[in-house]
Amino acid sequence: MLPIVKVRMPERTDLMPVLEDVLYGGMLAEGEQVYAFERRFAAQFGLRDVLGFSSGTGALHVALLSCGVEPGDEVVTTSMTAEPTNTTIIQVGAVPVFADVDPANGNLDPGAVDATITERTRAIVVVHYAGYPAPLTALREIADRRGVALIEDCAHALGARDGGVPVGTVGDAAIFSFQAIKHMTTVDGGALVLRDPSRLRDARKLRWFGMEKGVPRTEVDIARAGYKYNMTNVAATIGLSQLDSIDAAIARHIDNGRFFDRELAGIPGLSVASVAPGAEPSYWIYTLLSDDSDNVERRLAEIGVAASKLHRPNHFHSVFAPYRTPLPGLDAFYRRLVHIPCGWWVGDADRERIVTALRKG
Repeated sequence: MLPIVKVRMPERTDLMPVLEDVLYGGMLAEGEQVYAFERRFAAQFGLRDVLGFSSGTGALHVALLSCGVEPGDEVVTTSMTAEPTNTTIIQVGAVPVFADVDPANGNLDPGAVDATITERTRAIVVVHYAGYPAPLTALREIADRRGVALIEDCAHALGARDGGVPVGTVGDAAIFSFQAIKHMTTVDGGALVLRDPSRLRDARKLRWFGMEKGVPRTEVDIARAGYKYNMTNVAATIGLSQLDSIDAAIARHIDNGRFFDRELAGIPGLSVASVAPGAEPSYWIYTLLSDDSDNVERRLAEIGVAASKLHRPNHFHSVFAPYRTPLPGLDAFYRRLVHIPCGWWVGDADRERIVTALRKG
């Protein structure tokens, strides 16, 4: 079965020698490999002030704290995402406020976001769902006008751009995920980007129990309790090796996604997710919309291709029951949603047979 998502690792001959060096080098935890990864990741993807984390979820937790989110604050967010986006909001004691999405692509609708902001709102968390950039210009304007922080969850969108700039550069904070099935993995890991460099020192402390690296443990003073969120040298070494070839892998995602945009758009009963002018998706997974998504899944299964909705809207979960609200745009999107594979493992013959099968109806 051709999978929707797949773990991508560097070639064994490239990775294993450098990995063995760090495994037996006497320094496994956060050290020079982490700092080298932070610098190179930032340079390669047009970012600034990157901090490596043990997970994207940990990075999001510190992003919320760095933007001043406190217990009782409201955070405007989307239900159409992986669950950690919103369990992390609950983790800091804040209230997730679900705004509706554009039924044409599953990303937050700026008008719905604006309508949900109150005097208790401290931040907006925007997810670039499936690698399709959300409307950042409109959301940045809303955040500035309403005096709230904008946090980008770029877990699905490594390499995507909007208005000519990389995702992760518009928000007050942004996070990336290197979990196993993302565009790039460090087995698990994440990165935090902060727009305000004055917040970096506190963010570094928060990822390491509240302590400052480089200060002798007998002299350090913890003023604010932190967490065990640091990236290890082992993960960073894998990440550095991944960066040698990730551009080509992302380019294949994009090439396959654009192929499907062209070839699937005119098939009766199907439509492709809309891409806003100036947006450049990185197509972590391909978003197809169908009048009968179950039938699309069955049809593709017959030719050995996996297809599914992949995610469950978060407000369907019991933990989010207190925050449920009508979301007609999301309902329309989810009813028609079916994801199909478009990653680096999808060859020319694979994508042709997907199109051929769907054209048969």
